[in-house]
Amino acid sequence: MSRPKDFWSRRRSAVEAEERAEEAAARSAREAERREALEARSDDEILAELNLPDPDRLAPGDNISAFLREAVPDRLRRRALRRLWQVNPILANVDGLVDYGEDYTDAACVVENLQTAYQVGRGMLSHVEKLAADLAEPEEETPDTPTDDASWDPPSHPEPAAARADAPADEAVPAGDFEEAGPPAPRRMRFEFQS
Repeated sequence: MSRPKDFWSRRRSAVEAEERAEEAAARSAREAERREALEARSDDEILAELNLPDPDRLAPGDNISAFLREAVPDRLRRRALRRLWQVNPILANVDGLVDYGEDYTDAACVVENLQTAYQVGRGMLSHVEKLAADLAEPEEETPDTPTDDASWDPPSHPEPAAARADAPADEAVPAGDFEEAGPPAPRRMRFEFQS
């Protein structure tokens, strides 16, 4: 079981935390000043000072690790990485099997003044409410059999007595009328070859 820290332990840890925060603030201030100084200078001057090649002229196999140091500004680092992706055949030639390798945003396909029934947090509520209202209205009843007797074709197989609605419940059904439904007979393929 750990004992609670006494006053001096808490005070010592608070002073150390303050010192770390001051160091971090001073480091970030120095970094901001360095970035501002680099932003004011041109890329050619920075490349000459750091003794780096032009990132746009990197060849296959060139080492770009020098561009990844903290002293190199982000814009030069991005140019070097962009060139690496263009030059390296492994990185440049995507095989087409990359999921999400395409741009799947619909910004290019959106039509001006596009309207939708979708509502954030409610989904397609108005569309669903309209469908529910349409279903709630009574539909016209249509007869099951066509009115034209000439077009009506009676079923080819008579219904068993148990399946007919007008048959009495106690009427016995002959055993030949129902067969147990089992799996269908296996089908065999035949091949005939002409010689």
